[in-house]
Amino acid sequence: MKSALSNGVRLIDTASAYGNEEEIGQAVREAIDEGIIKREDIFVTTKIYPGGEMENPVQSIQDCLDRMDIGYVDLMLLHHPDPNDVEAYKAMEQFVEEGEIRSIGLSNWYVEELTEFLPQVDTVPAVVQNEIHPYFQENDVIPFIQDLGIVVQGWYPLGGRGHTGELLGDSVISEIAGAHGVSSAQVILRWNLQKGVVVIPGSSNPDHIRENTEVYHFSLTEEEMARINALDRSKKHDWY
Repeated sequence: MKSALSNGVRLIDTASAYGNEEEIGQAVREAIDEGIIKREDIFVTTKIYPGGEMENPVQSIQDCLDRMDIGYVDLMLLHHPDPNDVEAYKAMEQFVEEGEIRSIGLSNWYVEELTEFLPQVDTVPAVVQNEIHPYFQENDVIPFIQDLGIVVQGWYPLGGRGHTGELLGDSVISEIAGAHGVSSAQVILRWNLQKGVVVIPGSSNPDHIRENTEVYHFSLTEEEMARINALDRSKKHDWY
C-alpha cells in the first residue's frame, strides 16, 4: 500500500468483506507520519456487506470507521443490494451529516435495482461501482447512471481473477498498445477513462502499480475506441 501511495496512487478501495481495513488504515497513517501523503490528498472508499452488516448498519458503519481509524472515510458504499439496503443507506446518510463519511454510494446496482432504490432515499449516490471491462462493457448501464449525475466506477477493469491474461492478450488490445508504445493494461484503463469511467485496478506489483498511473500521456482515437467497444461479450467475470 505504501508503495502505491509513493507512486502517486491516491484512490484506495477496500471493504469490510476484504478483511484488510485495519491494514489499510495502518498503512495510511504510516504514510502520513512519514510525509508521503497528507490525509486530504487521498480518497478512501470502503463498503458494508449484505446480511448481518446491513441488518445492524449503524454498528457496522462504526466498526468500519474504527477499523480504518483515519479520521473519516471519503466514500462508503453498500456492497450489494439487500432487503435492508434502504435502511443501511439512510444510516450512512446520518454519518455524512456527522462528518464521519464524506460521500456515499452503491456497488453492484444496475438499471432495475437503481430504478427501484433511488426514489426511497434522499441523497443521490455519488458513485455506483460495477464490474466493467472490454468483455463486459455495461453499455446500457453506464449512460443510465451518468445521466443521473452519478459517477461510474469500474471494478475488474483488467478482467479480474482468472481472466486478466486473456484480456491483456487480446489481439485487438495488444495491437493498439503496440501502436502507442504502452501496455495492454494501459490501453484498457485509458479506454475506461475516455468513456468517463473511473477505474480501480488492483495490483501488488510495484511496477504494475506505477504503470497503471501512467495513462495520461496518450489518447485513443475514435477508431481504436470503436475496435475495443466491439469486443463486448456481455460476459460478467464474477457472480455479482
